[in-house]
This record gives sequence, C-alpha cells and structure tokens, in this order.
Amino acid sequence: MNSLFPPAEARHAVELLASRSLIRLVTEIDDNGAIPPRRLAGTLPDLSTHQLRSASDTARVHGLVRVAPGAGLELTDAGTGLADLYDGVARWARRHAVPAPVCEFSSRIRHVLDLLAPSLTTGSADGPSPLSAAPLTSARAETDLAHPRTLLIQWLAGNPQVARVSEPEPVA
Repeated sequence: MNSLFPPAEARHAVELLASRSLIRLVTEIDDNGAIPPRRLAGTLPDLSTHQLRSASDTARVHGLVRVAPGAGLELTDAGTGLADLYDGVARWARRHAVPAPVCEFSSRIRHVLDLLAPSLTTGSADGPSPLSAAPLTSARAETDLAHPRTLLIQWLAGNPQVARVSEPEPVA
C-alpha cells in the first residue's frame, strides 16, 4: 500500500485516533448501539465531563458520529469503519501480547497505533522499515503488523478529514 501521509498529518491522525476517550466512545456505540440523549455520562462513567465533551465533539467534527433524532449519538459509516479498525488492531495486539499480556483495550490500540505511526509518513518510503526498530516479540509479529498497517492506511485514505491538520484561527 503506497498511500503515505506528510509527517504532520500522520502524527495528527494517530494522536486523534489513539485518544482513550474517542476509542471508548466509538467502541461503546459499536458494541451497544446509539447512546440516547443525556445518557453519555451514564454510559461512560469512567470518563470525565471534559473527556466526554471532547470525544463527542471530535467525533462529530470528523464525521465519526451523528445525532439521530429519537436514537441519540450513533456511528456514521466512517465511525463503523473506525470501530472495525480498532477491533483489528486490538486482535493483533492480543495475539502478540502487546504492550503486555493483560492490559486495557484502549492501551492496546494506542500502543499499536504508536508502532504504526512512523510507517505512515512520506519520509519513511525510502528508508529502512520503522517497524524493524520497534521492540516486537518476534519477526512474525512484525510481519503480522502489515495487516493492521494496511487497514489503518485504507481507513485514513477513505477518511482524509481525520488526518487533515487545521490551521490555527488568526487572532484579531
């Protein structure tokens, strides 16, 4: 897969997608359906009000969720694709006990996205594989990581709004 991104876009996308609160929001809706109005805090009690607001605002701005009248907060097609990406990444991490044999779902996803981040940039096309420097448990793990990388690149290519780094608003 040759769709690589400028370093700033790759970094922005990975930081956004690796957000624990975004991971929790997307996977909760994917697993249990739409979150009814005014039930976000009760559904995700481990997240602060600020984290909930930030995750839902970020997800809306990037087209991952929408408010469906009568149903509440639900995933868009992009959000459903992201949930599938999270599941694929977490399966790889569990199979290879990364970052540890027992850890939180969002920690697994963040760790794998951090491993993949250097291989997403346009500058990585000519040099040695950034994955070869990663402390993986085996050569098989590195080879297997190609699948989550492909899933990530495909998802980002189909959802360029997530990688786009916005310019700061000018101060008047």
